Amino acid sequence: MRRQLSALAGCAFVATSGAALAHHSFAMFDQENPIELQGVVKEFKFTSPHTFIIIETKQQDGSTQLWSLEGGAPSALVRDGWSSKTLKPGDELQLTIEPLRSGAPGGSWSVGKTKFKDGRPIMVTP
Repeated sequence: MRRQLSALAGCAFVATSGAALAHHSFAMFDQENPIELQGVVKEFKFTSPHTFIIIETKQQDGSTQLWSLEGGAPSALVRDGWSSKTLKPGDELQLTIEPLRSGAPGGSWSVGKTKFKDGRPIMVTP
């Protein structure tokens, strides 16, 4: 009976370990051709498994476009000193992002490539 329970537990572990370790690919982002974006934060989503910055950019014709930018996990951002209050609606940013390969207005952002529009680094206060 004990061996059967051990075997069952082992099978359960093997069956679920892939799901626990699984993570989506970053193949959807064009990492070879980063682009510069400037815009106004509409929303900062500090949610698991990934954070998002929704940013409004101004187009050459004067219209605006919303971009959805996927970032690291909140736990990773916390280690860099960020919190859910680091970015607020209305903050003006400049970012270097890895755009979506599809051409849709979206991409991947990172802490080290994100600063205020005037060039100031985003300083996190305790």
